[in-house]
Amino acid sequence: MALPILVVEDDEALREALCDTLELGGHAVLTAGDGSEALALLLSGRRVGLVLSDVQMQPMDGESLLREVKTRYPWLPVLLMTAYGVVDRAVAALHAGACHYLPKPFEPDLLLQEVAKYLLPGGADEVVIAEDPAMRRILDVAERVAQSDASVLVTGESGTGKEVLARFLHDHSPRASKPFVAINCAAIPEQLLESTLFGHEKGAFTGAASQHIGKFEQANTGTLLLDEITEMPLPLQAKLLRVLQEREVERVGGLRPIGVDIRVLATSNRDPQAEVANGRFREDLYYRLNVFPLHLPALRERPDDILPLARALLARHAGRQQRRCPALAPDAVAALRAHRWDGNIRELDNVVQRALILAPGDEIAAGHLYLPPAQADFAAAVPPQAQAARPADLRELEKQHILETLKAVAGVRKLAAERLGMSERTLRYKLQQYREAGDALPE
Repeated sequence: MALPILVVEDDEALREALCDTLELGGHAVLTAGDGSEALALLLSGRRVGLVLSDVQMQPMDGESLLREVKTRYPWLPVLLMTAYGVVDRAVAALHAGACHYLPKPFEPDLLLQEVAKYLLPGGADEVVIAEDPAMRRILDVAERVAQSDASVLVTGESGTGKEVLARFLHDHSPRASKPFVAINCAAIPEQLLESTLFGHEKGAFTGAASQHIGKFEQANTGTLLLDEITEMPLPLQAKLLRVLQEREVERVGGLRPIGVDIRVLATSNRDPQAEVANGRFREDLYYRLNVFPLHLPALRERPDDILPLARALLARHAGRQQRRCPALAPDAVAALRAHRWDGNIRELDNVVQRALILAPGDEIAAGHLYLPPAQADFAAAVPPQAQAARPADLRELEKQHILETLKAVAGVRKLAAERLGMSERTLRYKLQQYREAGDALPE
């Protein structure tokens, strides 16, 4: 599911050798003969997961390409390589935003090792991560059922990605270019749910000041997702069943039925059959929706997806913060694999966001993950260098994070502000406050 690697090298033989190495390592590859050609490819909208570039090229060299990429795509990792590598140029490149600097010659295994550290996977917003065999089987089935108009009931624990799978079904269906409309049946008050689903006419009830088009009409010709369907009140279930049978809706206060052409998907974090047995869900509606059942396994049941998901989420949130995507240290990898993930992907997303806050540099260690049970004692979760401060509140934690970030970039305030996601002016103001409080600041 990873994005392709863009190889930028003006030596054709070396470029071919690099591509062979990467492809044998299982990576997709794009190529460019110099920096300007690579930049043109990126500007065309082609998405890549890493830029692997030589430094000595004409007309645009690798360092110029690095500056252009970091200006336009600050989250995109750039790995530079050169036969003329010296320490000061390598340091300058890292300060300019390169994720790493490889001096030639290097072994193929080293190249694959460094690429694995920094390569962005396909964004979690766009694809379903499926490296685990159990998840691959589900996606294979989902791709086939997506081609039909059959109703699908997706079940699984909270946070497993049921809505993401529903979007996958829509995106791989003949209705992909049509509307995808989702409604959370548990989030809307019972008295408003009918109007939200079916719409209402002006004056249909107190407060109905204008006509309202319901979700069924909004989804016409496309797909309607009924999220957490087992939370729907029983009286409304009967009305929903009629709409699914007749393929027509009647707005609240309306006088005539309106035909709709939709594909219906539904999700539930409960066992629908148990809800039917307990009288909380209509049996006839269950069989109407459950034409094709799909069950999403919990994250602990798909362990091979944990690291790809973590890296995809890191890439997404680092991109939003306009900072380089940090690599996961070996102890962080071990901690992620060992955790139970009762909150599934939603819990993993929270852990990733916390790690980006606590990690000032380009590597996330196990301590930055702040995983239970250590969260009962914050000092056990933060990295050793941060334990001395023992932050008592959020302001102290923010100060600690700012000072560590400033130290990590050797006191360069512009870089620190970029990593922190704040303006230089705000950073200067906060540093002045710390200075007045007697804190030692990095030079």
